[in-house]
Amino acid sequence: MTKERIIFHIDVNNAFLSWTAIDLLKKGYKEDIRTIPSIIGGDETKRRGIVLAKSPIAKKYGIVTAETIYSARKKCPQLQVFPAHYQWYRKCSHDLMRYLSQYTPLLEQFSIDECFLDFTGTSFLYKDYMEVAKKIQKEVQENFGFTVNIGIAANKLCAKMASDFEKPNRIHTLFPNEIATKMWPLPVGDLFMVGKRSKEKLESLGIHTIGELANTPLSRLQKYFKNQAQALQEAARGIDNSKVFPVREQNKCMSVSETLQYDYTDSTKLKKILFYQAEEVGRSLRLKKMYAKSITITYKNHLFKSYSHQMTLLNPTNVSKDIYHYACQLFDESWKEDPIRNIGIRLSDLTMSVQEQVSFFEETREESVNKVQEVIDLITQKYGRDSIVPASYKEDNRKIQEKLKE
Repeated sequence: MTKERIIFHIDVNNAFLSWTAIDLLKKGYKEDIRTIPSIIGGDETKRRGIVLAKSPIAKKYGIVTAETIYSARKKCPQLQVFPAHYQWYRKCSHDLMRYLSQYTPLLEQFSIDECFLDFTGTSFLYKDYMEVAKKIQKEVQENFGFTVNIGIAANKLCAKMASDFEKPNRIHTLFPNEIATKMWPLPVGDLFMVGKRSKEKLESLGIHTIGELANTPLSRLQKYFKNQAQALQEAARGIDNSKVFPVREQNKCMSVSETLQYDYTDSTKLKKILFYQAEEVGRSLRLKKMYAKSITITYKNHLFKSYSHQMTLLNPTNVSKDIYHYACQLFDESWKEDPIRNIGIRLSDLTMSVQEQVSFFEETREESVNKVQEVIDLITQKYGRDSIVPASYKEDNRKIQEKLKE
């Protein structure tokens, strides 16, 4: 008998501003900046200074995250601006995760201010999960001085969606019997896995709500979203089988990510990074003689918020060209066109064997591809990653290089 999954998503309310307020109060600052018109932002003397977080009062003036500080101050002349302190934020995050891990060891940190907890199979310890959530909220506020939203559901996607319902300091559930009433009326762009381009494409098809996406004939979606049509519709229906990956289980997957020198907004530059990352993780897989069944692209934007997009492959692979192709497909479907500070590829569901669905005439494909990859790996290992580019990459790489020279 399958156990009903119980997943919590915990998200710190207005993390950067709340954590800065706590730090200032500890240092003797007379006002709680959460109660005045205030923002956390970059250097106001520079044109690139933007709003990273805003107080509830600042929000009432129409100030929005990611607008320039110059623009925000025009809306509210008395606005107070405070710098971000990432070292302090990391400490706050670490202390919170350490506290939450006492409830279950199955904790996956999703970003600096949010995480998933898997309570599946703990009913002998916790009789009422709503009471557990209330206890967590109360203790976080008493012990750390800030509040959290908690989403409770049968999977990660629905828990994440639930925690984004009304804020702050709220607990929401989104179980299968609640999806039609709580999630389907929401705009389709609110669905966790839908990026800006996917949203625009869906709306052009007359699909404006999550419910409309859930109930659109799959054949119609496949005309425009190809292999990802089913994943989109399953998400709209609240279907998600992804696991909560605690730190100790990271060896069950393989990943690479890069923190960028500045915020990237050019898709061509981001795809160039994916190009080299695909080569790196592909080579690592081949050295271990392993194959990946799932590919995920991960992002952290300029506000250090994380999001990701995943696909399960029909045929497991360790071929860099394939990994790059799928990573680009995921990128095109999920990037919200926000400035990106960190991007990466994660391969999971690793296996030591590959069983491809191929015809009789394609039986030698894996062997021949692996021989080519072995030669490429030897050359790049000796002479560097730019020393050779497989023929099948040439067109993609040529376009990238031409674009970068513009």
